[in-house]
Amino acid sequence: MYNRITFKALEAHLSQKQATVITGMRRVGKTTAIRYLLDRVRHENKLYLDMERIEYRHLFNQQSYSDIERGLAQLGIDLTLPAVIALDEIQLVKNIPSVIKSLYDTYEVKFIVSGSSSFYLKNHFSESLAGRKKIFELWPLDFREFLVFREAWEPQIELERGKSFLRTFYDLYSPLYEEYIRFGGFPEVVLADSSDNREDYLSDIINSYIELDIKLLSDFEMADSLYRLMLLLAGRAGSKLDYSKLAAIIGINRHKVKDYISLLEYTYFIRLVSPLAKGIDKELTSQPKIYFSDTGVLNSLQKGLSSGHIFENAIANQIATLGQLNYFEKSKSKEIDFILNGSIAYEVKETPIPQHLNALKYNATAIGISECHLIGRYPGVVGFDEFIWGGNIF
Repeated sequence: MYNRITFKALEAHLSQKQATVITGMRRVGKTTAIRYLLDRVRHENKLYLDMERIEYRHLFNQQSYSDIERGLAQLGIDLTLPAVIALDEIQLVKNIPSVIKSLYDTYEVKFIVSGSSSFYLKNHFSESLAGRKKIFELWPLDFREFLVFREAWEPQIELERGKSFLRTFYDLYSPLYEEYIRFGGFPEVVLADSSDNREDYLSDIINSYIELDIKLLSDFEMADSLYRLMLLLAGRAGSKLDYSKLAAIIGINRHKVKDYISLLEYTYFIRLVSPLAKGIDKELTSQPKIYFSDTGVLNSLQKGLSSGHIFENAIANQIATLGQLNYFEKSKSKEIDFILNGSIAYEVKETPIPQHLNALKYNATAIGISECHLIGRYPGVVGFDEFIWGGNIF
């Protein structure tokens, strides 16, 4: 088992009474995280249940809580003692939050639960388990984790995190970074032994997302329209959303398009980056830019997308792990690709040159931001190293 960065925070929360809730897109590694935590429980009064199994869904769908308790006893849980119960894919059981609340309040039970949708977990759980849970979001692997899974991580790599371009580091790790951009960070994709297998896994991830998560978590019946929207959005990665235009192309209501996009965001399939509002710029358009949570999925949906758009999408995901991400645009000549936590400006260029850095500094200064960084994918002008290579961001 390969350790994820999130595992440290999850393990620290294991000793807390609050339920540990792990959410994220299907097949991103939630079950592995649960098993990691269970292995660190020092007593044997613990239980793992996968809600994809019908018998376990039936157990928690019973009207009588005493019957649920009896069922747990038959599965080996002694509720008179401290216990740990891990429930996987809980979005499949509608009333499970109320069951967890009852057991949580009555017994000394630590719950570890997972689900594939923040749409369900954040909203429904917030009402039912207020103050009784902490939510941890699990995303596809970042580049550091990618290197760990590919058994290419070395301690000295940490020395280059966020540093300016170094040719030696680039020569060592650029082939792996290019693979990361192409196929993304789903664990099973990263561990696959061939490009064909990686492509097959990505197609299966997309299909299972539509057939399982979307159909179970929503009342949408227009799966074909949703898939067409996903293809359209893939072709517009890094662009501002135009709901009316998308609706006209697909032939559905504009409000339905907004509902679809909200669902895609809440189920971790896409991420939306909103504009930064500063002073008089608050009246500027509030249209968010769209990025896909995994570049492997993006490439699978839209094989003809430009390499620049794919690279920008990869950087959006990498920077988003560091904090709040926004963009700035006042005009075509005054725009900044990303602003982190309202205080650090980033501009993304595949082949960076000094003029790009000068323009970034000028635009950042104009809105009161002093720290700015140019991010590049390939070496540019000979001798120019005042940029961060994409592989240094983790």
